[in-house]
Amino acid sequence: MVEQWDCIHIRDLKFRCIVGINEDERLEKQDVVANLTLWADLTRACRTDNIEDTVDYKSLKKKILDMAEQSNFLLVEALSQAIADVCLSYDRVKQVKVCVEKPTALRFARTVGVEIVRTRDD
Repeated sequence: MVEQWDCIHIRDLKFRCIVGINEDERLEKQDVVANLTLWADLTRACRTDNIEDTVDYKSLKKKILDMAEQSNFLLVEALSQAIADVCLSYDRVKQVKVCVEKPTALRFARTVGVEIVRTRDD
């Protein structure tokens, strides 16, 4: 039997952090936008209507913001991995897709982003 997972989406999560390789990017926090898709088995939560049976995405958001706003990454790739690690620290999350964008990264471009997918090893 193929295991089927459900999805939780967190869209346009905005925060400010130090991220970048250029000297001017290291001086002040920049605007960053993250989009997440979390794969989990939500069958029980759908039946019980109990927060204990799902991913507490309010708590997850807070942990991501706390980590990111205190971070100091050179690469958006490393920031994306750190966000994925926070998501996968929740037992119910089996896989996560993280897309992190820096709207001010390139002149003449609306945004630049990195998208990664990570799966729980167990």
